[in-house]
Amino acid sequence: IGSLHILEQTLNEVKTIFKSIGFSVAYGPEVDDDYHNFSALNIPEHHPARDMQDTFFINDKIVLRTHTSNVQIHLMENKEPPIKYIVPGRVFRNEAIGYKSYCLFHQVEGIYINKKVSFSQLKGCLQFFVKQMFGPKKKMRFRPSYFPFTEPSAEVDMWDEKRNEWMEILGCGMVDPAVLSNVGYNPEIWHGYAFGMGIERIAMLKYNINDIRLFYNGDIRFLEQFS
Repeated sequence: IGSLHILEQTLNEVKTIFKSIGFSVAYGPEVDDDYHNFSALNIPEHHPARDMQDTFFINDKIVLRTHTSNVQIHLMENKEPPIKYIVPGRVFRNEAIGYKSYCLFHQVEGIYINKKVSFSQLKGCLQFFVKQMFGPKKKMRFRPSYFPFTEPSAEVDMWDEKRNEWMEILGCGMVDPAVLSNVGYNPEIWHGYAFGMGIERIAMLKYNINDIRLFYNGDIRFLEQFS
């Protein structure tokens, strides 16, 4: 008898949590142009931030998306604010395969644009998510970071009791005014926050899985533990 894959189960749980606080769900192209994947997100050609994401190029202008952030650009180009969406989907990076990295993985991007949006609202949203996903006693912290399309930016770490260390679970920040301008939103009026998380990382932490390759090798001994 078949069952939902553990990644699909985890993704469904993430979607349920964010839908409960007013987020809609949107999907977008896995193959996209350089503009939507990089340039519109404040990562112009030759920007050093492109080195953070080893990219599969179809040709000079078309790529396999390296994050689901490309969909936030499509959303903002086609919808008038306010908007409040999460964007789940597969992303692709040309990385060496090992226990922590794979050439594809699943990501959930979140974006909220409105006239009055604050970093404290972002913190409250993500604290709610962590408590719902991992339990009310889970410790977490926000750590300053850098992303080209958010300013200020932060990474969220969660305390892993089994490993006795902090583990990064997602990146987030306030949407950079340059990104809002790129899609025709007036940054003097509209503000927003965005966040992105890897579903594999969430599942690995929640179920104490220590090798990302287990999700993809189809071993029934692994999969039937989550049926």
